[in-house]
Amino acid sequence: MDDPVKPRTLDLFEQGDTSVAPVGCKAPTQCIPAFEVEKFMEGAEAPYFQSPYGALFDGDCMDFLPRVKSATIDTVFADPPFNLDKKYGKKSNDKLPDAEYVSWCRSWLNECMRILKPGGALFVYNLPRWNILLGAYLMEQGMVFRHDITVEIKSSLPIAGRLYPAHYSLLYFTKGKPKTFRKIRTPIEVCRHCGGEIKDYGGHRHAMNPLGVNLKDVWTDIPPVRHWKFKSKDRPANALSTKLLDRVVEMSTVEGEVVLDPFGGSGTTFAVCEKKNRYWLGSELDFSQQIKERLLDREIAHHSNSDHIED
Repeated sequence: MDDPVKPRTLDLFEQGDTSVAPVGCKAPTQCIPAFEVEKFMEGAEAPYFQSPYGALFDGDCMDFLPRVKSATIDTVFADPPFNLDKKYGKKSNDKLPDAEYVSWCRSWLNECMRILKPGGALFVYNLPRWNILLGAYLMEQGMVFRHDITVEIKSSLPIAGRLYPAHYSLLYFTKGKPKTFRKIRTPIEVCRHCGGEIKDYGGHRHAMNPLGVNLKDVWTDIPPVRHWKFKSKDRPANALSTKLLDRVVEMSTVEGEVVLDPFGGSGTTFAVCEKKNRYWLGSELDFSQQIKERLLDREIAHHSNSDHIED
């Protein structure tokens, strides 16, 4: 089920009034000033697209990341190509020798660590095969391991001689002690047919928090993005659910903080930030135009999310 997106207008911003607060504000105390890209980027290169919330740069992440100022970003979310020889755009190469792929990942991870503020969060979404190696590297560099989140998505086909692959890995590290960690509660599970509660919680259901249960590090409720209403028809590659990004953003930031995504892809991170009143910054190699259209047209739906965030 999709989640309605709050309407907004960019008219004033597009006319050059960069002092206007984003229309997504719920109350005056929650309004944030228009995004000032020069506070975060070195050099004079203009972004491909800019909104009151953030800026998108067109090109390779290893041209973009070195220009981001050190210790300026609150959260980095990275969903790189998985090196499975998938076809993205003409500029992408998703089939590197294993050692070269890991070396490339270490290069952009080094930049991500540099640009994070002390206590900032780093999330890396990838196959378990690669995240085992990348997680070990991050620990060697002094990053603090928080979680390896299992994201269950049954979207692939069975492979002969192996277990059925049904999950992805979402690494969660921080640059020292986390400066922001917000507790998330998920609804009590109920039967989709009768509406009755599925678990009795060891007979202690009466003592449960009425707002839900603590978020686990195994996420079985992230829907795959299959319907076209959730993704661009001009980008055939897989897209991430907004529900996953909802959790990442809400868990690790508060309103007015900055989320960076070096692999913009379908623009899910940026769309969630605009809805959640966060700033965003990012790059994309092949589909910048599709991201721009998504953020301007706002026709791509968000998945519903009934998480409860405790402040």
